[in-house]
Amino acid sequence: MAAPDKPRRLGRGLEALLASRQPAEAPAEERGAFRAIPLVQIRPNPYQPRQEFREEDLAELEASLRATGLLQPITVREAPGGGGYELIAGERRMRAAERLGWTEIPAVVKAVDDPTLLTLALVENLQRADLGALEEAEGYQRLVDEFGMTQQQVAELVGRDRTTVTSTLRLLNLPASVRRLIQDRVLTAGHGRALLALRSERDMAELARDAMDHEWSVRETERRVRALVERPPKVADPARDTRPPEVRRTEDHLRRHFATDVDIRLKGAHKGEIRIAFYSPEDFERLLDVLGTRPE
Repeated sequence: MAAPDKPRRLGRGLEALLASRQPAEAPAEERGAFRAIPLVQIRPNPYQPRQEFREEDLAELEASLRATGLLQPITVREAPGGGGYELIAGERRMRAAERLGWTEIPAVVKAVDDPTLLTLALVENLQRADLGALEEAEGYQRLVDEFGMTQQQVAELVGRDRTTVTSTLRLLNLPASVRRLIQDRVLTAGHGRALLALRSERDMAELARDAMDHEWSVRETERRVRALVERPPKVADPARDTRPPEVRRTEDHLRRHFATDVDIRLKGAHKGEIRIAFYSPEDFERLLDVLGTRPE
């Protein structure tokens, strides 16, 4: 079982970010006073990084609001161009209130720009330590693409190390099928980072499916990836391979399964041999474990 994530280090909280971006000339009601705002006048945060809200979390928050009311108001800004408000922080609280049939909700009105709007949404979710790794990566990428920030600036803004931001952004280089497995929490971000060492997207996708099917740990996935990356290249000319297609497909399947070179050699119509390569004593021990057999 994976160890719990360490608490995330955040350089600035929501209030610090809001204070640092607050225009000096903002009206008093935009500098922290809260008011009751009709829910129908509030639009979702267009930069919300979270793509999915778990039903159990909303149900728990709904029960809390029913029992004790809203202890912390949501935060909004006036919608650009007028006509209501845009949510800055507190989407789960707003959704739970809507489920309870509330028609209005206490809200603090702030004047913030678009980069701050995205940053605040990221920080709010990071502080709860349950934002998906890909949602986090996509939020960082939007700060880079839409607002011209460097990775160092992103790191300083959300209170993370630059290497952490870079490592998280690299997850976006995974094939779509692998990203979906991570988003669905079938695989972890650690699995994804290990798979990035492979040479092709096809290899990443195939080994990701194997990791899912066999429930490999991140460490086991790293070992499989290392064996594939370090194996010597095959010298045989694929164009001269006259074996039946099903034999070649089986060979590819076994190569992925054992994470090492596998060679199927035919010796007649109905016989042959399967050779499984190992490249170190540790690799040999690993293969014995995969085969499920050891000498007495």
